[in-house]
Amino acid sequence: MSIYDFKVTTIDGKEQTLAPYEGKILLIVNTASACGLTPHYKGLQQIYDQFKDEGVVVLGFPCDQFKGQEPGTNEEIAQFCELNYSVTFPMFAKIDVKGENADPLYKYLVDAVPAPYHTGDIDWNFAKFLVDCKGNVVKQYPAPTDPAAIEPDLRSLIETGSLGAASNTVND
Repeated sequence: MSIYDFKVTTIDGKEQTLAPYEGKILLIVNTASACGLTPHYKGLQQIYDQFKDEGVVVLGFPCDQFKGQEPGTNEEIAQFCELNYSVTFPMFAKIDVKGENADPLYKYLVDAVPAPYHTGDIDWNFAKFLVDCKGNVVKQYPAPTDPAAIEPDLRSLIETGSLGAASNTVND
């Protein structure tokens, strides 16, 4: 199964696959609006603004599994993101990202990260997964990783199609 075959639900309730993002570099993030890391929305939006014309798309998946830090409805989450962080990157319906009820996309992401970039199961809000333009999961970033720290890896993927030398710059 390809990453593009996974079914997801947009934050406004429309079912789709990830096929519209085929050929794009994806940064997939589980998000929360009442978390100490919530300001990562700003950095994620900056990445999207800076790199969208070069084929980079940020995909946000709200999750309420970590101390109830995403309590809102999908509509409330969308409003929060727009009003507080001017989010324009695609957001999806709230899901579970770990455990028995984890969304199949997230099960796939966690299992597909290659060594040495696999950080293990998702331990908090704002864990980030980098997917190349061919649909390969190439890296997992721990939740506290500042979105700006991912830029060297994005540039490497844009320029060469692989992480190359930039891969050693971020793995905190």
